[in-house]
Amino acid sequence: MSVMPDHWIRRMAQDHAMIEPFVETQRRDGVISYGLSSYGYDARVADEFKVFTNVDSAVVDPKAFSADSFVSRTGPTCTIPPNSFVLAHTVEYFRIPRDILVICLGKSTYARCGIIVNVTPLEPEWEGQVTIEISNTTPLPARIHAHEGICQFLFLQGSSPPEVSYADKAGKYMRQRGVSLPRL
Repeated sequence: MSVMPDHWIRRMAQDHAMIEPFVETQRRDGVISYGLSSYGYDARVADEFKVFTNVDSAVVDPKAFSADSFVSRTGPTCTIPPNSFVLAHTVEYFRIPRDILVICLGKSTYARCGIIVNVTPLEPEWEGQVTIEISNTTPLPARIHAHEGICQFLFLQGSSPPEVSYADKAGKYMRQRGVSLPRL
């Protein structure tokens, strides 16, 4: 597998709508950086957040997840309670080519504050806005800034396309927009 460079990402975004909206250069003046980098793309977090709450002392079960475990918030920032997390989504909509696997890494600016980002890989031929889990590992409230960088996506090209892509198997998170809660 090869990590794909900036010129490949730019071409795929412009000619094949792989990333929309696409920011061609990395923006960083007064914001947490986002846009095209040397070997990746730094995505922005949208202004829609689902903040985890344990008001009802619910059990977190991925097979029977309750939307009542979240409080919805919209705005320019989101405060994550201590030792908790929020679900959010990228501003960008992604269309992954058949021979590409995408890995997500958190931004170091947030990691240095104890804020960790988790996204599962974006599989070949998956498309949608990416739901992001943002954990606050600290004993203090932590703030996230909407429309600024939250994570970096690395594009890995396989030696050949897979026999079965995410689209082929009609994956349950295909073409998602907004925050998608766990599905079985």
